[in-house]
Amino acid sequence: MTSDRRASWLKGVLDLLVLASLTAGENYGYEIAKDLAESGLGQIKGGTLYPVLNRLEEAGLVTAEFRATERGPGRRYYRLTDLGRQTLAEQGGLWLGFEESVRAVLARGHVETPQPAGSHEGKLR
Repeated sequence: MTSDRRASWLKGVLDLLVLASLTAGENYGYEIAKDLAESGLGQIKGGTLYPVLNRLEEAGLVTAEFRATERGPGRRYYRLTDLGRQTLAEQGGLWLGFEESVRAVLARGHVETPQPAGSHEGKLR
């Protein structure tokens, strides 16, 4: 398997990442995508992000409000609901447990992990 699997991994966790990106406050789609890209997740296109936002809104995990702007098109601002915060806490905890299990299995295979600059760790913990 030589193909890059990150896109399929991202698909499985994007809902949680979008919810997490809204914990600091309301935001609109372009800025959410920019925040996720700056976190090292790569470019997330509108055709991927907006269906996620719509699904989260339909599930009651976020609310959306359209606001006109003085310049350019209006924007839909998304805000996390109490149910969204609760879901993020529950599902985020489950994801972190899963991630820990994946790390443990990969560590048995002596898989190296990229480290931030200046880090001296080489293997998965």
